[in-house]
Amino acid sequence: MKKEHVMLMLCTIVIAIPLVQSVSEGPKAVQTWFKQELPLKKQKVTNLHFYFHDALAGQGRTAYPVFQSNISFTSITGFGLGFMFDNPMTVGPDPLSRRIGRGQGIAGAAALEKPGFLMNLNFIFTQGRFNGSTLQILGTNPIQNQFREMSVVGGTGVFRLARGIATYRNETSSTIEYDIVVLHY
Repeated sequence: MKKEHVMLMLCTIVIAIPLVQSVSEGPKAVQTWFKQELPLKKQKVTNLHFYFHDALAGQGRTAYPVFQSNISFTSITGFGLGFMFDNPMTVGPDPLSRRIGRGQGIAGAAALEKPGFLMNLNFIFTQGRFNGSTLQILGTNPIQNQFREMSVVGGTGVFRLARGIATYRNETSSTIEYDIVVLHY
């Protein structure tokens, strides 16, 4: 491939990534939003429902162990074992259903007595009306409970100043169903 074609392709990618991945506004635009637009905005409630597909093994693996403690493999809870993940989010439980984004984050076994994880999730929307927006989720995942919940602690794009509750349950061992109620502007 010619050098000019490679440079043109790289420039196109660099320009296109912010348009696809996030709302790309500089500090001045965000300050203006806070000062001029926010006082006029009404708080909204949005209900979201989607599926998160976590593959711990195989060719399409999406989660990998990244740290462990001295007791991770002798503890009954795996205490200190941590994973990073980048999982597809879809509209249906089938992993091949329409993708709406990626769920990226970290989970660490943080309980000594019962299995449970400390989770930090970033839901990155890449399709549909929330394209370019994100939600940040933080909390405890007591994996033995059928239903669990974590806090929505922030967001970007459509979900600026987000807060709310993410309720979730395992549909299968690798598919998690999320229902999120989020307040935002």
